[in-house]
Amino acid sequence: MLNDRKFKILQAIVNDYIETAEPVGSRTIAKKYGLGVSSATIRNEMSDLEDLGLISQLHSSSGRVPSSKGYRFYVDSMMQSPALAEEEALLLQRMLIENIRQSEYMMQETAKALSRLTNYPAIVSEPYLKKTAIKHIQLVPLDEKSILLVLVTDTKTVKNQVVNLSAAPGYDVLTKLSALLNRRLSGLSIREISRECIDKMLAEFGEHAHVLMPILGITADMIQAEDDVRVYTSGVKNILTFPEFSDKAKAEQIFHALEDRASLFEILGTPKASGIQIIIGEENALDLLKSCSLIKANYTIDNQGTGCIALIGPMRMDYAQAVSVLSGVLQNIRHVMDALGLRNGGTD
Repeated sequence: MLNDRKFKILQAIVNDYIETAEPVGSRTIAKKYGLGVSSATIRNEMSDLEDLGLISQLHSSSGRVPSSKGYRFYVDSMMQSPALAEEEALLLQRMLIENIRQSEYMMQETAKALSRLTNYPAIVSEPYLKKTAIKHIQLVPLDEKSILLVLVTDTKTVKNQVVNLSAAPGYDVLTKLSALLNRRLSGLSIREISRECIDKMLAEFGEHAHVLMPILGITADMIQAEDDVRVYTSGVKNILTFPEFSDKAKAEQIFHALEDRASLFEILGTPKASGIQIIIGEENALDLLKSCSLIKANYTIDNQGTGCIALIGPMRMDYAQAVSVLSGVLQNIRHVMDALGLRNGGTD
């Protein structure tokens, strides 16, 4: 626990350092924050805060900067997130609502909006809708050696692909084969199609058994593509604007991680906690993020798929503003999903 004076001094150091990226001295606090005490008294209090591990001094003649522990105390005990300014709220609404009929673009626009309003790199993953199932398959003749496979999934996605064969059956045969496929496969995910099921279909296809395996292979590929989660970033180059990343090697390491799909999923992690999570410095599991802070939240669609939205920046992030923007984005996603009839579940 901190007394009122220490509390205000720590708050002043965090606020000033977030704004200026310069170590904060006792004179600055005395002049700027009107605490009603001398610089000497402030220095004594700063020394106590340093002993508590909440601030640190880069060298003997410099001011103080918040430590990871200090930022954590600030986030947990001091931070107040203001409501979004009217123009910010309107910008979010416009960017997302304009894409209400193009839901595949909504997550891209979400990333752009987050980065634009905060100036931090933004990461947004689409919701992962597990175990996409087959709803309907239709086989359509094209020519003597090819047919068109039309797949409808339980997520209402329609995909089609040409299947090349040594000999393509005619329309009547393909209609019968389509009915056989739908009787056996409708409602199943690819993982649920057993060897026994395939053997039964091979027997039912009879002389046209050579058609089945290419169809199953292409169907599996299309569903796999449907199950793959896309992840979007925006403002990646913004990381280079912060003085904390003036070291080229450090900046490039983070920059490349934000451009690599596997690294992005590692950064986002597995959805667990509810609400907005703030992970500061050493709290990050990944070594490359030990000098960064990550602010993220999960969102759900129709209580099935869960996606993640995140902002990444230096530990000197404007946490209050970033949380306000992230909260506004989550609220707007809920509105858009409601309009699309997807009954968004909010933060997971």
